[in-house]
Amino acid sequence: MSGIPDRKRGGWRSPAVLTLCVFLFIAGLFLWLEHRAHVLGALPLLLPLVICIGMHFFLHRGHGGHGGHQTHREEGDRDDR
Repeated sequence: MSGIPDRKRGGWRSPAVLTLCVFLFIAGLFLWLEHRAHVLGALPLLLPLVICIGMHFFLHRGHGGHGGHQTHREEGDRDDR
């Protein structure tokens, strides 16, 4: 016996996962081909919504995200330690 442990196959290389990926690709292709007019027709309505959601996630980085919002104290209430 060699000192190298047996390597297991990765999850992405299993036949079930590859079959699922191929199935999802083909299903997505058929959905796109059959419903392309509906998706592209709704794009002007959905684009502002997607932009707002993106701005919400990316711009929260500046103040720490949700929770922990602190009110700004006035200059007179400050502790000078």
